[in-house]
Amino acid sequence: TGGAGFIGSHLCERLLKEGYFVVCLDNFNTFYDPRLKEDNIKELKSHPQFVLVRGDILDVRTIESVFANHKIDSILHLAALPGVRTSFVGSGSYIDVNLRGTLNLLNMAKERNISKFIFGSSSSVYGKDSQVPFLETESNLVPISPYGVSKLSAEILCRSYHKLYGTPIVVLRIFSAFGPRQRPELAIHQFVRAMKKGEVISVLGDGNSSRDFTYIDDLVDGILLALEKPFSFEIFNLGNSKTVKLRELIDLLGEKLGIEPKTKQLSNHIGDLDITYANIEKAKELLAWSPKVSFEDGIDRFLDWYKEKEEFLSTLKYD
Repeated sequence: TGGAGFIGSHLCERLLKEGYFVVCLDNFNTFYDPRLKEDNIKELKSHPQFVLVRGDILDVRTIESVFANHKIDSILHLAALPGVRTSFVGSGSYIDVNLRGTLNLLNMAKERNISKFIFGSSSSVYGKDSQVPFLETESNLVPISPYGVSKLSAEILCRSYHKLYGTPIVVLRIFSAFGPRQRPELAIHQFVRAMKKGEVISVLGDGNSSRDFTYIDDLVDGILLALEKPFSFEIFNLGNSKTVKLRELIDLLGEKLGIEPKTKQLSNHIGDLDITYANIEKAKELLAWSPKVSFEDGIDRFLDWYKEKEEFLSTLKYD
């Protein structure tokens, strides 16, 4: 699900290369210009092992038709309404899509005896009082955004369905994914676009907030390992386990682009954590996974993609 999005389209590509038959369910919503999603999968649509279904995870009949028409073995659930800050505006929609949509898929997994259910969660489930680096074993999670609450609630649903019905489930807490096809409202994509246009970048806080940026190929590696290894129920952090300050990110992008960034300081957003930082020892041990792409190399790859797609990206609508 969400297979035409940033992470989903990369995952679909990789699954096809590994010989899987892939059914991609995506509703191409207008959270950002849907033409970006169309572009993400344009080369996949002609692949004989790829089926695109334009539909919504809230529509039970659509989900039932997918399972009626195809012999589905595993569900990789990445579809969600994203965005920490925007979740404060449409919090009801976030709970509906991210919780009820997950419930619909869990019910199908139960009915069809799915062999593996992978849920794409988020570092946003952690809170301001979380131990740094963040550990999967933390028991008193208090997210500080409706988006984080929706993801943690869906995690609890996953755990309940495993306990009740024995559905094999892996929850993956993803930390700040970046790379080619990154969503346009996310920091790296947004900052590059602003610098290219000579616009002022809004810096929330003093620029010292830190994020654990994880390159897309590393994330896809982790998802595939979670799919292929036998687990009953597990939660894993997928992060680079290194932090980058906001100011450092802006300076690096400016250096790579040969542009002096123009910035203005704004107050912090209530839903933003000061730091995200993944402890990945569990993923190293049980998944045999560790990130391979450094932050700087990942930035270079993103900028190469942006340059290649710049003409197309300039035609998109950015709200």
